[in-house]
Amino acid sequence: MDLLTTPLTETHKRLGARLTNFAGWEMPIQYQGIIAEHLHTRSKACLFDICHMGELLVTGRDAAPELGRLVTHDLNNAVPGKCSYGFILTSSGTVQDDLIIYPLERDQFMLVVNASQKQDDLIHLQDNLSSRVKVTDNTMLTGKLDLQGPESLSVLEKFTGQNFNDLKYFHFRKISLPGLDLIVSRTGYTGELGFELYAPWGGIKELWDMILEDPRVKPAGLGARDTLRLEAGLPLYGHELDLHHTPAEAGYGFVLKSGACYMGKDKAFNVNERLTGLVIEGRRTPRKNDRILAGDKMAGMVTSGSFAPSLGHCIAMAYINKEYSDQSSFSIHRDKVILRAAKAGLPFYKGTARMNTSG
Repeated sequence: MDLLTTPLTETHKRLGARLTNFAGWEMPIQYQGIIAEHLHTRSKACLFDICHMGELLVTGRDAAPELGRLVTHDLNNAVPGKCSYGFILTSSGTVQDDLIIYPLERDQFMLVVNASQKQDDLIHLQDNLSSRVKVTDNTMLTGKLDLQGPESLSVLEKFTGQNFNDLKYFHFRKISLPGLDLIVSRTGYTGELGFELYAPWGGIKELWDMILEDPRVKPAGLGARDTLRLEAGLPLYGHELDLHHTPAEAGYGFVLKSGACYMGKDKAFNVNERLTGLVIEGRRTPRKNDRILAGDKMAGMVTSGSFAPSLGHCIAMAYINKEYSDQSSFSIHRDKVILRAAKAGLPFYKGTARMNTSG
């Protein structure tokens, strides 16, 4: 089966990117190298092609109350210009997907979902929404670029000629440039000050070229995006979030604020394991599904692990059985390799994500 491509696939090849299959898409993993791209994001700004993410449009007079019964977001208080993070849950209270919802108008919501889960999400919505509410898959119509890093605000204001210093965290704004309409969202997945930019599929190449004209910006791949999000303690679907764990187990019980009786709500706060940060001695990296022991007792499994370029040592996130979640040290086992790990708070690294004048 052929891989899906973004409007920038040929551009990535010309830039020398290493491409790979990611959730059925041909995506860049790195250009100059993961560590170099990671550190450039932390110090200046990088641009990421995120066109593989799914965009589902839910519209109709009853869109808010009906959709509100399928997601954990509080859509009764949703207003255009303010987006929110949350989950689609199974009836067991575990995570089918995590997503950001954008109220574009009173009865129009854009759901930004994971590429790996988009088809399941689409079917789930279609099966559970009435004929009064329409669901449209706009993935191949809507492109997405992430501009991330401490200089991203200055870069954004330079190429748009507009002021975004007053755009608050998890707020968005529609703007128009010559021949190009954008949604500028004050969100990101790196722990740094940053913006997610949505544009028509056919305008993504123009937008990419426009931003990269600024010498402070370099392209970055999904490899650096993964190490950045891990340092920031942010979960990834298929790793920290899955059909086996609840939002509360992942540490996201605080976003379950909706008063609606949404699917899985009665079990979403169940906790048998706790997502835990671990700091590892040396440079040997733990991997997903490595076993974690407390003494000689099986205590959990690694969900993500990497060398942390901003910190100079290895880190991991893992689900630890709640019986051992108060323990401060563990051993990580992979075949005959044993790594020593100490419990650490999340995030591992605090960037500039909320650092603008309006918070």
